[in-house]
This record gives sequence, C-alpha cells and structure tokens, in this order.
Amino acid sequence: MSLLEDAATPGRAGADRPGARERIATRLAFFIAGFAVSAWAPLIPFAKRRLALDDAQLGLMLLCLGIGSVLMMPLAGGLAARFGCRRAILAAGTVICLCLPALMLAPSIPVLAAALAVFGASLGVLDVVMNLQAVIVERVSGRAMMSGFHGMYSVGGIAGAGGVAGALALGASPLVAITGTAVLAALLLAAARGGLLAQGGEGDHPAFVLPRGRVLLVGAVCFAMFLSEGAVLDWSAVFLSTVRHADPATAGFGYVAFAATMTLGRLTGDRIVQALGAFRVVVCGALVAAAGFALAILSASPMAGLAGFALVGAGAANVVPVMFSAAGRQHDMPTHLAVAAVTTMGYAGVLLGPAALGFVAKATSLPMAFGLLVALLLCVAGAARQATRS
Repeated sequence: MSLLEDAATPGRAGADRPGARERIATRLAFFIAGFAVSAWAPLIPFAKRRLALDDAQLGLMLLCLGIGSVLMMPLAGGLAARFGCRRAILAAGTVICLCLPALMLAPSIPVLAAALAVFGASLGVLDVVMNLQAVIVERVSGRAMMSGFHGMYSVGGIAGAGGVAGALALGASPLVAITGTAVLAALLLAAARGGLLAQGGEGDHPAFVLPRGRVLLVGAVCFAMFLSEGAVLDWSAVFLSTVRHADPATAGFGYVAFAATMTLGRLTGDRIVQALGAFRVVVCGALVAAAGFALAILSASPMAGLAGFALVGAGAANVVPVMFSAAGRQHDMPTHLAVAAVTTMGYAGVLLGPAALGFVAKATSLPMAFGLLVALLLCVAGAARQATRS
C-alpha cells in the first residue's frame, strides 16, 4: 500500500490521515522557511561590515548558501522517505534556528562560509520536505491547497524581513534581532510538530534519481517561473533606475509591487485553481506574466514599469504551486523523488538565472534580456496542457 493510500485509509492503525492539524502544520512549515531566509537579508550589510568583506567576497559568501541548498535538495526526498516528513522537517528547522545567530557570530570568512552552507543545506531540506508534505495533504484532502501553502511562505518572508528591519530600527543589535527571530521560529516549529507526517515516501527507492518523463517538464516550468521571479528580485530596481530613469529611492518598489501581487494571488489562489482548473491557471498565469514584462519593456514610463512588475507577480503567483501539485499526480517517478527534483530545478532558476540574464544584458541590453523572459513564459503557456494532465 502506498503512502497516499495509507494516509487516506480510515481507521488504518498508525496511519497518518491528514486533516486540520496537518494543514496548519504545513502552513507553519512554509511560514518558517520564508521567515528564516528573509530574516537574514537585512543583516547582510552588518556581516559585510563586521568581516570587512568586499563585494566579490560577499558574492562568494552568498553563493555558499545557494550551493548548500542545491547539494541537499536532490537528497531531501530520500531523507523524507527514510525518516519521514516529521523528523526531516524538525531536524532541518532546528539546524536553521541554530544557524541564524551563528551567521552574526561567525568570527572569520571561512566560518561564515561554512555557516551559510549549512544554513542553505537545511533550507534546501526544509523546502523539499514541506512541499512533499503539502502534496500529500492536498491529495488526501481532495481539493486545491498548494497556493495557500506557498502563500504562507510569502507571508513569512514579509514578516521575517520586516520584523528584523523593525527591530534594528528600534535600536536592537543585529545579534539580538536574529536571535529573537530564531527563538520565534523554534516556537513555531514546536507548535507544528504534532501535525507533521510520520511518513514521507513510498517503497524502497534510491535516495536520488535524475528527473524523467513529465517530472522533467514540470521541473522546466518551475525553472522558468523561478527564473522570472529571480529576475524581478535582482534586476527590477536596476531596470527602473537605469533604463526608465526612475528615482533610485523608488526603483525598489518594482519588487515590492511584484511581491504584493504574488502574495495576494497565492493567498487567494486555491479558490482560483478550484474554479478554473490547473491548465487554465498555468496558461493565463504565464500569459499575464509575459504581458507584465512586455509592458515594462515597451513603455517608457516608470509607473508603467511598476505596473508591469505587479502583473508579473499576479501571473506567476499560482503557476509554481500548480506544478508541485502536478508532481504529486504524475506516475513517472515516486512522489518524494519527483518533488525533490522539481524543487531543485526550480531553485536552479533563482540561483543561476539572474546571473545569466546579467551576461545577456551586458552583451545586448536589459530590455532584451527581459524580452527573452517573455519568450520563455510563452513557452510555459504552450507546455501547460502536457505539464498539468492527470
């Protein structure tokens, strides 16, 4: 009997039967992930100054976080299958809580690099396993829930960055601010414990296999969507200030507009997916996101650029959650390995994509680089039928 059949079988001894407690625990796991990773962002300048890092050294330090995540993500599905979602999430969450203060206490560059790599590895495990739990909970519930789960990641991101920035503004030291964040994350993790699933995989499978079949297509769609998200994060302010000549103080609102519409879209996305179906959500979402980039490229107005990035957020909001649900429905790979593969491919888009766009922008122009994203999103719309089929 498979994991999902076992979870759905009433009265089965020892079975996990996801209900309200499991849904709340899944939302908490997503919130903790967004909360922890965003809490580190306002403290990066302090770490840079304390260790006297130049820009190149800082870039290498931040790359350690990404490398740690990418190395662990493909293995996280196997860990969940062996130890269960509960143990994997609790272990990863505990290490994250311990790493947060360590990032501000690191006395040297090698120690900071190691702390960031461990922090990234733990985030990678949490990211995969919480999505695996989300797939199981959603499938057993029989209704769309994935957008709401991912929406909690966005809410956590706002809370983490805003909470730390607010604490710093009120005079707290960086160490006090990040320690308070770690304590709160630990309390939330403890609150989630009872609703985390004891199981996490089906059958006896290797810890890692290369993505194949529809999983490869689903992962490619996630790569494209995460690449678009990373492009707005890293390049929207540069685009608005250098290409559209917006005031540098307001250029950062491009990402704010994107994040706001994406968060709102995900928090309301389950109803949208339930009403329209996965195929329409992916097609419409990809086309709206493509239109957003096109508006930013073709209009000379900075305000139109802000509106364009807001459209990108609204369009992209529910495509990735739908893809994770699709990874749970496919039959080409075991669910825990499919979720790990899709997460890894998606994260590669965030890690590698913005740098690649930088090379394209240098060779041509930043609007041309954004134009390639329009073409990529049109390809996502074209692949929607195959990617979402049951």
